Amino acid sequence: MNNNNIRLQSILVNTVIGNVLPAIAQLNLPNWWLAGGAVRNTVWHSIFGQECGLFVKDFDIAFFDEAGNRSQELAAKTSLTEQFPGEKFDVKNQASFARWRSGSRPYMSTEDGITDWLHTATAVGVKLDLQGQWQFFTPYGFDDLFNGIIRSTPAHIHNPDAHKKASEFLSKCPYLLYVHSFAEDKNN
Repeated sequence: MNNNNIRLQSILVNTVIGNVLPAIAQLNLPNWWLAGGAVRNTVWHSIFGQECGLFVKDFDIAFFDEAGNRSQELAAKTSLTEQFPGEKFDVKNQASFARWRSGSRPYMSTEDGITDWLHTATAVGVKLDLQGQWQFFTPYGFDDLFNGIIRSTPAHIHNPDAHKKASEFLSKCPYLLYVHSFAEDKNN
């Protein structure tokens, strides 16, 4: 395991994410990942402390099942909500995403869907394999996540929703840096 994987796991393991991951794994959703705001906000709150007002709003669980339907998502959400009644879960089959979200292109895998999320620091996935070992999916690497950089993914550079979300993050966590272009030097 590389140092970035170790660092991410050490931040997440003793948080609510460390408690929720085994329950998600037990659902046996095909090719699942926990990604999005739960991971990002937990990391940023850990790095930047109490003055960073970003917390886990919900758990974004992405999976891929071409034969699946919305009832599969609802069953997973219900099971997790029963186990963790104080938490919210957003379970989405990336195979059917384009059918119900207008303007979205069809995804070929869970990873394809996560790679298309608004920001690089949001497109970070974690899961447990069958042996309970942590796995990581980071299509844009760890730098933006660990450095508090909000950067739109290539598909969303000109998306007003990405800019709006970035403004929300900045208003809650003043230590973050908004980089307006994917091509900008990541060391800025």
